[in-house]
Amino acid sequence: MRFVIQLCIVLAGLLTWHSASAQDASASDLAKAAQNPIASLISVPIQSNIDFDWGPNSDTFAVTNIQPVLPFKLNDDWNLVTRTILPIVSQPGLTPGQSRKWGTSDTLFTAFFVPADSGAWTWGVGPMVQLPTTSNSRLGKDEWGAGISAVALTMPGRWVVGGLVSNLWGISEDPGNEINSFTFQPFVNYNFDKGW
Repeated sequence: MRFVIQLCIVLAGLLTWHSASAQDASASDLAKAAQNPIASLISVPIQSNIDFDWGPNSDTFAVTNIQPVLPFKLNDDWNLVTRTILPIVSQPGLTPGQSRKWGTSDTLFTAFFVPADSGAWTWGVGPMVQLPTTSNSRLGKDEWGAGISAVALTMPGRWVVGGLVSNLWGISEDPGNEINSFTFQPFVNYNFDKGW
């Protein structure tokens, strides 16, 4: 069974894409922007994924992703939104008697090119790079990788609906440790009053 906790720390208000300042934005507008992975919002989403009954000892496996998002205005037509994911892993033993390991896994950096005005649907596409930041061989591949990622979403009323798709390939791979990782992450959020 998996349990997911997500927290988003908003460091600044809405930036270059909107004429309204952060002071003018309502709590629900900021909540929706924080749920948009390519919003014009400096934020630090923190997501914890907790798996129960994991491994031979039915222990708890946890990954906390620290994901700073930084937007930049390139020109009147295009923005660049960077998203970095640093996983902090707590992994129980893989065999009976093996100890728990915790530390970092590989860091994933993505740079989305986003149209400044894309209408009802917001979208972005760009390169991604995996950096070998694994602190223990049990916690990640510790290999360089590169690929491409795309995201699209719409925000009708109280909803934020979209998906992110990406593929990552290894660059400097050890034999038997190859990387070819496809990810599809749909997301659906409903926002209650006052930004909840």
